[in-house]
Amino acid sequence: MAVNQQQLDRIASGKGFIAALDQSGGSTPKALKLYGIDESAWSDEAGMYDLVHQMRTRIVTSPAFTGERILGAILFERTLDASFAGQDAASFLWNEKQVVPFLKIDKGLEDEANGVQLMKPIPGLAELLAKARAKGVFGTKERSVIKANNAAGIAAVLDQQFELGQQVLDAGLVPIIEPEVDIKAADKEAIEVELKKGLLERLDRIDAKTPVILKLTLPSVDGYFQELVDHPAVLKVVALSGGYSRDDANAKLAKNPGVVASFSRALTEGLSAQHSDEDFNQALDASIESIHRASIA
Repeated sequence: MAVNQQQLDRIASGKGFIAALDQSGGSTPKALKLYGIDESAWSDEAGMYDLVHQMRTRIVTSPAFTGERILGAILFERTLDASFAGQDAASFLWNEKQVVPFLKIDKGLEDEANGVQLMKPIPGLAELLAKARAKGVFGTKERSVIKANNAAGIAAVLDQQFELGQQVLDAGLVPIIEPEVDIKAADKEAIEVELKKGLLERLDRIDAKTPVILKLTLPSVDGYFQELVDHPAVLKVVALSGGYSRDDANAKLAKNPGVVASFSRALTEGLSAQHSDEDFNQALDASIESIHRASIA
């Protein structure tokens, strides 16, 4: 099954970044609190998700949020079944904004073992991928976390990521493979050496005609992922903000040519539910502009 060629070209050669709008169960209360909505504002999970969908809707329908600076957006699974401005969410992004839609498919993390957190099982994966493709989604995102320089743990993360990535490719979608390195890891630089080695080994087995996207923590050594950026089986290398402030994340990103942002918390930093529409759009525009500049530096 072939991917959408227009969207593929947009991700490959477009100048911009991928917005991560896929806050899920664990990260949603924190995202809402930063947005100025306290936990007292909802009484159950459905109420919480309604509020975060309102926040996402405000972001994607803003005049600041367009394909001129944003290449793609990662959606939470609930968002896929919802709408933006009365239109199917994924269709709205592409048809109205020229922003390529992606879907977060992982179901969260297992408990830590061997210095890493693997992904939990994903029940109904084939059905989810088929639904995503039918709704016009281009690719998926799946996240694991590496917390220590444990070779067996890192290998287990990469094996799981690439096995899932192949299932995504087989379904006609493009996977964003995300083995996040905890920015607080004491041996972060050593982890990145082991991680890059393992990524290159596995990328060499991927057909360059069906490339993948890598989503990585900003490296300790500037430009360290250049071999990954240049690899024929890599469509794009994107960076997560990983807990850095937007200013810090942008400064680090600008020192890694060829890597573009895929920020979540750093993108929404400074936005408030209490903002007037004018103030909200100005704040979002400034955020998008700063991340865009760092991504094309």
